[in-house]
Amino acid sequence: MLNILKKKNRESKKIDVISKTASLLIHEAKIDESYTDKEKLIIKKTLIELGANKDKLNQLMIDAETNEKNSNQILDFTKDIKNADDNFKIKIVESLWKIIYSDQNSDMYESGLMRRLTGLLYLDNKTVGDIKEKMKAKFRK
Repeated sequence: MLNILKKKNRESKKIDVISKTASLLIHEAKIDESYTDKEKLIIKKTLIELGANKDKLNQLMIDAETNEKNSNQILDFTKDIKNADDNFKIKIVESLWKIIYSDQNSDMYESGLMRRLTGLLYLDNKTVGDIKEKMKAKFRK
């Protein structure tokens, strides 16, 4: 019985982290006031790669968009993500840079948010910078 409760608790936490990740990705996509279908596709792909249920993806996006709209600070999204393993956080940062460079441009609001997220997610500047350059090169092709 205790193992079943622990498993349900882990699954619940995973769903919560994925939901917060979705809200964070949506926040980044909206920060330049241009939330495109291309950005939505990047977000959906990332969520699936992180373990989101494909059958519930549309509802997850709707809920995350509502959460993002009703939140007044990114700490709501990052407080649980920061405790995830580095591979998970790196995947999120890759996706964030993909969203930024999907329009082949990075404005000051997007860059400012990424600087704040680097600290909030406990990632070093070099790692985030390397990911940035990799994504920048990818979207210039």
